[in-house]
Parts: sequence; structure tokens; C-alpha cells
Amino acid sequence: QVQFVESGGGLVQPGESLRLSCVASGSIFTKYPMAWYRQAPGKQRELVAFITTNNRANYADSVKGRSTISRDNAKNTVYLQMNSLKPEDTAVYYCNGVPIISGSWGQGTQVTVSS
Repeated sequence: QVQFVESGGGLVQPGESLRLSCVASGSIFTKYPMAWYRQAPGKQRELVAFITTNNRANYADSVKGRSTISRDNAKNTVYLQMNSLKPEDTAVYYCNGVPIISGSWGQGTQVTVSS
């Protein structure tokens, strides 16, 4: 079973940047499109961005133009570079596959955007 470990979150001011990382265990990483999801307090988990096995990226409208997803198959790692952060980006960020790999959610990494 694959496991994900997210890192890179923190407390930042509006307009600043963060780079999130997610390391996946197991050998299936290269076979899956990978995605970043986020869950804000009181809201459902939502898809933020995903990247296919051949590096095609797609983004939610809420982060389009401000974020870049990338993957390093040699390191079983997917990244999310987030720029021009806004308070509404505050959430716990998770990575997982597309479709979601059941039972494999990690702890997530908290991103808080506040002045």
C-alpha cells in the first residue's frame, strides 16, 4: 500500500510563496497521475492541481496562474509551488493519486496565510 508524507507548509503573509513536497512510498508512483488536494476548516476536501504521468498539469481555477505542480519520478516526489498566497488558500494540503488511492491519505501539511 502506498503512503504519502507531505511537508513544506507554514505560516506566511499574503503575497508570499511556499513550496510543498510529498514523498510517496511504494512502486506505483510512476504509474499514477498525482494531485494535491486541500481541506479548509468546515469545508470539503477539494482538488487543487494534478499532474499526469507524462507531466501534463491541470489546476483549479482558484490557484491557476499562481501555482505550479511538478513531479520527480526518481524521487517519488510531487511538488506544489504556490505563489501570491491569499488568506483563502489557508488549509491542510494533501497529496494522493488520481483517482484517489483509498486508505492512503497522509497527515497533510498546514498552510496558513495571514497578516
